[in-house]
Amino acid sequence: MLGLLSAIVGFVLLTALCEERAPFRHSSSHLTAHTLTGERSVDLNRITTVRLLTTFSYGSTYRTLLVRDAHGVRLGVTTERSRRKLRRAIEKADANAARGVPRPRVSRAARAHLGLAPGRGLVVHTVLAFLLLTVSGSLYVIAALRLDGQ
Repeated sequence: MLGLLSAIVGFVLLTALCEERAPFRHSSSHLTAHTLTGERSVDLNRITTVRLLTTFSYGSTYRTLLVRDAHGVRLGVTTERSRRKLRRAIEKADANAARGVPRPRVSRAARAHLGLAPGRGLVVHTVLAFLLLTVSGSLYVIAALRLDGQ
């Protein structure tokens, strides 16, 4: 029971620790933002992975793009300005892939959220995220009720 609760809280907390907060700075090759753990700077020329995290709260959907660079720095991108900067960096990396430069791994949902792919991947991602949230919450309540009844 405690392990399940720890996993849920850890998943939410770890992603919140790297999410960008104002003020933030942009340059041609770096995206720098304040987070709960301090200032983080992602090298846009050396992106390794981009994935989309979707959460729900009070009827709203919140989407965060988790970006990791070759140095292991992770930043959660939430603002429109940062998303535009990230989109240009991914387009540039895709163009450079023809010259043998390794391209970053970008999930289908992240590509759809950035407007680089059709929106179907975003719909599937949102439905799966919602189902995961409701099923895990239901399993937690069932486990708590079973343990309480013993």
